[in-house]
Amino acid sequence: MADFDLDLREAEAQLDDMPSDEVVLGVLDGETEDTEWVQSITQGNVLVLSVEGDLNELAAGFAREIKDMGGELMHFRDFLIITPPETAINTDRL
Repeated sequence: MADFDLDLREAEAQLDDMPSDEVVLGVLDGETEDTEWVQSITQGNVLVLSVEGDLNELAAGFAREIKDMGGELMHFRDFLIITPPETAINTDRL
């Protein structure tokens, strides 16, 4: 059997960077930093945000960055749905 070097401390440190693939519910009201929304999408999460205020103003700080990375944003009723790259929003039933 071949010997190999496995550093469990280093592996554990990398777990924070692993995609979490969750649906995250939140409120888009200007209280949360734009970088937190971007980081959540980078981790593979889908965001469902209740919009409380002017959507264009509230999403201005992160929308372009998410679109540039391949994510999708869709305003549906009073919510902003944001998906990471490679996760499409299906609107066929609308």
